Amino acid sequence: MSRLKPRERDAIVQALRAGVVPKLGLRHIQVGRAREIEELVKDMDRIADGGSAIRFIIGEYGSGKTFFMNLIRLVALEKGLVVMFADLAPDRRIHATGGQARGLYAEMARNLATRTKPDGGALSNVVERFVSQAQHDAEAQEQSTDDIIRQRLAHFEELTGGFDFAQVIRRYWEGHETGDEELKSAAIRWLRGEFATKTDARKALGVRTIVNDASVYDHLKLMSAFVCEAGYKGLLVGLDEMVNLYKLTSSQARNANYEQILRILNDVLQGSAENLGFLMGGTPEFLMNTRRGLYSYEALQSRLAENTFARDGLVDLSGPVIRLASLTPEDLFVLLANIRTVMQGDEAILPDNALEAFMAHCSDRIGEAYFRTPRNTVTAFVNLLAVLEQNPGVEWSDLIEELDVAEDSGDDMSDVDESVGAVPESDELASFRL
Repeated sequence: MSRLKPRERDAIVQALRAGVVPKLGLRHIQVGRAREIEELVKDMDRIADGGSAIRFIIGEYGSGKTFFMNLIRLVALEKGLVVMFADLAPDRRIHATGGQARGLYAEMARNLATRTKPDGGALSNVVERFVSQAQHDAEAQEQSTDDIIRQRLAHFEELTGGFDFAQVIRRYWEGHETGDEELKSAAIRWLRGEFATKTDARKALGVRTIVNDASVYDHLKLMSAFVCEAGYKGLLVGLDEMVNLYKLTSSQARNANYEQILRILNDVLQGSAENLGFLMGGTPEFLMNTRRGLYSYEALQSRLAENTFARDGLVDLSGPVIRLASLTPEDLFVLLANIRTVMQGDEAILPDNALEAFMAHCSDRIGEAYFRTPRNTVTAFVNLLAVLEQNPGVEWSDLIEELDVAEDSGDDMSDVDESVGAVPESDELASFRL
């Protein structure tokens, strides 16, 4: 394991105290999930080799879905892929007619990350890398850079939306060559899906289309092709909080989103997508509920059904669905020990029997939930270590006795009324409740 950097330590501690997943240093606290990680690493290699992959990461609230997805995100970056991650929300979903799908794309584009810029905001760097490589090739071949760019993007015109995509990249090069920062900024805004009207895009860039609700998936395919032209291995798209689709009150809107997921799934399974992968994180309800979940859409249920032979301890990790098994008490002990090392260093002052006492206390308070959905347990442990660090005279045994830890109920589903009928698409956001 590589040495823990102070920046990573601070990111881990602050994130865990807030009950969220750190974006840095995950390898220092990762436990379990070895077989799942191994399977997803194969997916990253498949994407880098020109293939495609899609996985639905399914687990209860607090069971580690987001952590797992962020870990795979880091693996993808190390493999030379570009990643675009975002959470779904009431105003961000895969299919819509009121700008919510474009909003999701814009969020993913803002979060676009590479190995050298893992925190996001890397889209302009990717475009600049493509332009610089074209410029270098032009000098070597004694051609104009514009000709090289046209040659390398010629095949884009065969893809949906590809003509204008290539035109925007050429306009970026024009701005790069003439020092027109406004033109470059407009090109990046278009690529991020930030133009709301075709009129504004035509005025700024001379193109007739924009990223809109209907073209989000097409633009993801264009982006995967483009990052490969820029020298990367492919594109990994991560969508978390997919349960927000389950919560849509309109059955018409849910089915439209599920139909888009089916389109992506079919493309991947049939080999129509290249250098492109998807991770979608959701709860068991999102997957298996036959009234509102993915299983309510018959074509998806047949493609995502479990292998009937994978039972009685047997597993099959080759299908699209990855079910995250609960951590065991032994896994949680290792996790707490890793967090202790992150916060206190190799010369940790909190003994192992303190970890055991802490776990026993949590078990008495909330039962098996303390290790099956350990988010609140971990947050409480980090708070315990923080108090011990700042109050050297305090005994850990006294603090543990006073510790109040609650079961992680996650995002409350009590607001989802199964009996509610369909409502018009335009009424969705007004009736959406968290």
